[in-house]
Amino acid sequence: MNRTSAPPERETLTFESDPGAGRSRWIAGALVVVLAAWLGSGVLFPAPEEAGDGAVAGNPGPVAVAVRPSAAEQITQYFVAEGQAQPDRMTAIRAETGGEVAEVLAEKGAMLEAGQVIARIGLAQRAAERDRAEAELARARRDFENAETLLDRGVATVDRVANTRAALAAAEAQVAAAQEAVENATLRAPFAARLESLAIEPGEFVALGAEIGRVVDSDPLTVTFRVPQQARGRLSEGQEAAVRFITGEERTGRLTFLGAAADPETRTFAAEVEVANADGAVPAGVSAELRLPTGEARAHFLSPAILSLSAEGRLGIKTVDPEDRVVFRPVEILRAQTDGVWVSGLPDKVRIITVGQGFVRDGETVDPRPEDALGTGARRGAPPAAPDTGAGAE
Repeated sequence: MNRTSAPPERETLTFESDPGAGRSRWIAGALVVVLAAWLGSGVLFPAPEEAGDGAVAGNPGPVAVAVRPSAAEQITQYFVAEGQAQPDRMTAIRAETGGEVAEVLAEKGAMLEAGQVIARIGLAQRAAERDRAEAELARARRDFENAETLLDRGVATVDRVANTRAALAAAEAQVAAAQEAVENATLRAPFAARLESLAIEPGEFVALGAEIGRVVDSDPLTVTFRVPQQARGRLSEGQEAAVRFITGEERTGRLTFLGAAADPETRTFAAEVEVANADGAVPAGVSAELRLPTGEARAHFLSPAILSLSAEGRLGIKTVDPEDRVVFRPVEILRAQTDGVWVSGLPDKVRIITVGQGFVRDGETVDPRPEDALGTGARRGAPPAAPDTGAGAE
């Protein structure tokens, strides 16, 4: 019978006898002490206060903002609009009789005097008709005179005299028509103007009523534009207007027409400014900018960069009152320029926040400083404020 031997007992390994076992415990204990000291350093050794900060940690002082004093000025308000220059008169020249063009006496682009001959249509047939009508008129006049003589002698009747009188009137009408046809064969300028177009040549046949050219009178020019309904009450006929044409020419005109009925679609009124153009330097049809004074107002000049919106969406700026509190003041833009805007709604004298307005709220106490004295880091942890881009008052 086989006997199974019992397994040997397990031995637990220990390192107390190892010379390095005690060293690891010392290292671990040292690390714990160092970690505890580091975590408590903020309490045991607080960071020194920055020089000039004026506030203890956890209790920041007022936000430093840059302010600029501003005083209101008297400015002229303007109504500004875009318009188009129209000629004073422009008309087509039409043939008042048909026929062959006999001669052309003017060139396109020429400056014409009133009544100056532009072209003539052949007169041969019309002259013959006039001569025949004049001969018929002479015969009718003799018949009428003879009838009156015979009536005085008691030979002719009153009816004969009446018939000859009617024939005489008809002959006179024929002569007038023939003479008018001769005159209509000569095409003349209706008024002093520039011959803008000419569409006939000698030998060409033109029909009655055909357009043979066009004349344009651009002195004075009429600048047409539209006036919004809210601005009409500030304008009046007769007032001066400064006009700048797209060609670079600048002229002074006068408001000659202001519509009394608004366009039902645009709710705007038609208006016209008349501008002298004796030298013809400004062509008709070009665009123009008009500026019409509408009154005066007190306003402040500032950079549009410092404008902001209130919680209600109103446009305004942030100012500082005598107690160094932020006050949001709504404003209205009266006039815009390339270097700034003129606004109303502010007191005559006010301190305007130009740097740091984005970090303060209405009613908050601030530390106002002149623009050139404010440095970055106005509040601990706050990003530097953007520099002011505004321009000074004119």
